[in-house]
Amino acid sequence: MSKKMNLTLKVWKQKDLESKGQMKAYEARNVSPDMSFLEMLDVVNEELIQQGQDPIAFDSDCREGICGTCSMVVNGTPHGPNQGSTVCELHMRHFSDGDEIAIEPWRARPFPVLRDLVTDRSALDRIIEAGGYISADTGNPADANALPISKQAADLSMDAAACIGCGACVAVCKNASAMLFVSAKVSHLGLLPQGKPERDRRVWNMVSQMDKEGFGNCTNTYACEAVCPKKVSVLFIARMNRDYAVSVVKGEPNAS
Repeated sequence: MSKKMNLTLKVWKQKDLESKGQMKAYEARNVSPDMSFLEMLDVVNEELIQQGQDPIAFDSDCREGICGTCSMVVNGTPHGPNQGSTVCELHMRHFSDGDEIAIEPWRARPFPVLRDLVTDRSALDRIIEAGGYISADTGNPADANALPISKQAADLSMDAAACIGCGACVAVCKNASAMLFVSAKVSHLGLLPQGKPERDRRVWNMVSQMDKEGFGNCTNTYACEAVCPKKVSVLFIARMNRDYAVSVVKGEPNAS
């Protein structure tokens, strides 16, 4: 039987968007090493509710590392100490009895804190919306070899599509840059034949929206790639910069 742990949690508590927040200490007792991090928070919240206290507010959905909503900073690192995973995939066996764990929301101006660990990340949705959709009539599912797509392009597109839009890249960046996220979304469609007709306009619109949302510039620290739960490569940023330069040369900024 796994040995249970007792932990001290230092959690960011903030009532609402207008209120000032602060770190508050909680005790997590008899924690099983086999629990996920979110399961541990669930247990702590059950005890708080039984005691008549406000539970710790946090986002979660799939709990399978797919949706990206379990966005929080654990001991200074977005999604915690494990590379290539989200908070919901983090297990308590990676901590030791008596540890003090600091838990905070994403820290970026475009991600206002709504309550406790819950942030408004709709800025990322607006960037995706600015990219629009493909105009190619895809019709019924085609045979696997019907479209002339090279394996390299297909693989790169799928690597970019792995981005789950969690915003960890923004949270870790000293400039709160969303370049890794945007470059992944631009490259996902831009590498495929169906996405090429709007390729130039798409990159211009998405980068422009990113700037409007108040995200910072990229200074190539590679911190975004290091904390990305899906290990999206910073090479997509270089690709996006090239596509953006081409869109400017072609006059896409003036396109309606």
